[in-house]
Amino acid sequence: MEFSFSRRDIVRPLKQPTRLIQRTTEQTVLASWSHLQDQFDNLEKHTQWGIDVLEKYIKFVKERTEIELSYAKQLRNLSKKYQPKKNSKEEEEYRYTSTKAFLATLNEMNDYAGQHEVISENMTSLITGELTRYVQELKQERKSHFHDGRKAQQHIETCWKQLEASKRRFERDCKEADRAQQYFEKMDADINVTKADVEKARQQAQLRHQMAEDSKAEYCSTLQKFNSEQHDHYYTHIPNIFQKIQEMEERRIVRIGESMKTFADVDRQVIPIIGKCLDEITKAAESIDHKNDSQMVIEAFKSGFEPPGDVDFEDFTQPMKRTVSESSLSNSRGDGKSEPKFGGKSKGKLWPFIKKNKLSLKLGAGPEDFSNLPPEQRRKKLQQKVDELNRDIQKEMDQRDALTKMKDVYIKNPQMGDPASVDHRLAELGQNIEKLRLEVQKFEGWLAEVEGRLPMRTEQARRQSGLYEAQNTSAVNSCAQDRESPDGSYTEEQSQETEMKVPATDFDDEFDDEEPLPTIGTCKALYTFEGQNEGTISVAEGEMLYVIEEDKGDGWTRIRRNEDEEGYVPTSYVEVYLDKNAKGAMTYI
Repeated sequence: MEFSFSRRDIVRPLKQPTRLIQRTTEQTVLASWSHLQDQFDNLEKHTQWGIDVLEKYIKFVKERTEIELSYAKQLRNLSKKYQPKKNSKEEEEYRYTSTKAFLATLNEMNDYAGQHEVISENMTSLITGELTRYVQELKQERKSHFHDGRKAQQHIETCWKQLEASKRRFERDCKEADRAQQYFEKMDADINVTKADVEKARQQAQLRHQMAEDSKAEYCSTLQKFNSEQHDHYYTHIPNIFQKIQEMEERRIVRIGESMKTFADVDRQVIPIIGKCLDEITKAAESIDHKNDSQMVIEAFKSGFEPPGDVDFEDFTQPMKRTVSESSLSNSRGDGKSEPKFGGKSKGKLWPFIKKNKLSLKLGAGPEDFSNLPPEQRRKKLQQKVDELNRDIQKEMDQRDALTKMKDVYIKNPQMGDPASVDHRLAELGQNIEKLRLEVQKFEGWLAEVEGRLPMRTEQARRQSGLYEAQNTSAVNSCAQDRESPDGSYTEEQSQETEMKVPATDFDDEFDDEEPLPTIGTCKALYTFEGQNEGTISVAEGEMLYVIEEDKGDGWTRIRRNEDEEGYVPTSYVEVYLDKNAKGAMTYI
């Protein structure tokens, strides 16, 4: 029995349908990732790169939110830094339209900062938070798909190994069958070989041919199974897996695009509110009224004094005759003062409305009736005080009315409370109201006095106003007078501060010296002067008196009537005749 076969005859019939399937399905996969079945590793790297890009974008948005928060915080701190402090002089300055506009700008900037906080919050919730969760889901999905892909790859590799093993076994069995056939033919041709040996060789050849036929059948079965598995792998399993990976990647791309759109929308949503803030700033700027601010300056600093009169001519050709207008220095300079020297000791008379008042106010030494202020400013302060007291009275009366109603309720419904429990508080409120009313009457009296004087301010009142402050000043004010320089300016020099530490009250000591000052000349009263203020002396027209201290430039001269009566009179009210031989008279010679 003789037969021969080859491996090529077995494989050839199975290759035709495989090629046909490849040609028919190749056109359908060009639009998807299924034709990238041999690029599994590259697709794995590409999808990982896509996740890295998404995480990079998340980090970018997160840093943007931090910048927005930091910017908002800085804007709020800036707005708070320039806000006026409560109950301070700075708060009073914000009554002008320009400063009100600036305050409105600060408030709008605070709202502007709030919108940047909104941007940060929305980006955190709508982009950063959502994308962070999506990235975790994306990683899990990607891991699952590539796990399935590797599993399919391992399965086809296992099938290929089985096919290779079956093919090698079939090849080995074919070779063994050929050798057995050749051996049988050799034994059959040898006449020296026994018939039993020939039969044995023939049976062995047939056995080998049967084994080859079995290996051939097994190989054909394994090959058909592999081709089927391979077809399913490349045209079903892998395309499905790659399709899922492609859809996953496309969702990632769409998601990052939507996040970028949200990124812009978050900014766009606050633009109207930011625009409104800017419109309010523009509106505040347009509300600035320079005329109104100028008028407020007038109301804030108007003193109510009339301008000083003309300065009289001082004729030095006459023997030591000096006639200086009372308004020459005192009213024009507004800070005149006398610093007579008695035994090297500074003696100063205090004048109103000069820089000493700054020290008095700073040390809390301002009088209750605001007499240290110019008339117009005093009137405003008194009016403010009256209004404040009236508001306090109204509050107390409202509380009293409320307690009265409560007491009536208690009387009608004793179970709700004891009516006598509010009597003490009612009595206390009544006392407070009475005290406040007395205060109002007191300040209204001062206000009426100021308003009565303000329109009809006489020349004599202006002359006497110089010593009005002497009734309300203290030792602190005397120290402040000593700290003023000769030109009326206020100085902080250490050498002048030493004078403040002098315990003696110079103004009072001027009339308590044991040794009276020597006379340096005489004077004649040109007008009658009523010395109603402390430190002044009354004179009658035509009266002759002694001069003990000349005018130091403040418009006042110190005179003496007798050993017990001396004081200051306006220099313009007297005609002075200084003694040429007197001490201190050399200045006028």
